[in-house]
Amino acid sequence: MSAVSEFEYRYNMTIKTFPSHAEPAFESAAQQTEVWGQTWGCDNDVGRLRKVLMHRPGSELDIIDPSQRLAELCSFGDAEGQTWYWRGDIIPSLAEQQEQHDQLTSALSAEDVEVITLKRCAPGRHKTVYTRDAAIAVKGGAIVTRLGPIVRRGEEAPVTETLATIGMPILRTIHGTGLMEGGSFVWLNPRTAVIGRSSRVNEEGTRQVEEVLAAQGVELLRVDLTGYRLHIDGALVMIDVDTAIINPTQLPYWFLERLTEMDIRTIEIHPDDAAGAVNCLAVRPGRVLMQSGLSPRTADRLDKLSIEIVPVDYDKVFLGGGGIHCSTAPLMRDPIG
Repeated sequence: MSAVSEFEYRYNMTIKTFPSHAEPAFESAAQQTEVWGQTWGCDNDVGRLRKVLMHRPGSELDIIDPSQRLAELCSFGDAEGQTWYWRGDIIPSLAEQQEQHDQLTSALSAEDVEVITLKRCAPGRHKTVYTRDAAIAVKGGAIVTRLGPIVRRGEEAPVTETLATIGMPILRTIHGTGLMEGGSFVWLNPRTAVIGRSSRVNEEGTRQVEEVLAAQGVELLRVDLTGYRLHIDGALVMIDVDTAIINPTQLPYWFLERLTEMDIRTIEIHPDDAAGAVNCLAVRPGRVLMQSGLSPRTADRLDKLSIEIVPVDYDKVFLGGGGIHCSTAPLMRDPIG
């Protein structure tokens, strides 16, 4: 046997002795534990929350200039340079926002949720507190999104660094011309998710998320949001295995019918309550963190249906354009059967 043929023989025999294995799948508990140390990700929005990504407001808010009033919009911002905007009519102090964010963090810790703090904040990215938008947890890992407006572009990098530091797999980063923000993604159940397309979420971003979900056997529904609505979590949030809190005025009829076909009970916000009532967070099936005083009539409806509410003062942070749901990016939840 020649030297070359002997080498080829041994090489081929080695490959045959140590073949590749496609099974078990990447997302399986066995592979997740062996390779990544634990079972990462979520396939639902209501299973017991184990890990969540958050960012405490800080010096990035220094970019906000109260003298740059946009009276016609009842807000503040740098409309020319596109470097920042504050949606609310009032700008609370940093100390007030930090105090309320700390209350939210404490409420999560009391529920035995591990709060993962962002490693850093991109300079001037004053909306980084709304961590939900930059990462979507799916089975086995995360999708890092690509935020729509210039004032938020750049939040993705610190999120990527943080996920890598804690060892969470990143299954996809939205790229090209895709736009995707996590506030417009909802798990309806382990087999079905929905994306709300809007000015912040385009079809290319949706298609890239769908590719990841399709490999996991998950159906993705597309809901086109009305007008200038940004995220579907202003209209729909799951709060129990088969229960959603909704604002029906912001969802198309066909989708409301689909929820009924899926045996998902819908609890409509009271018309006299603030629309932000939907922006709550399930920490386990039937138990939610909800902003204090924002929606008393809706809260009463939930109570009568045995949905537990943990009230959290969050109105100061909410003034910036996002609530409790926006300020929390789940990284790991228990399955729901």
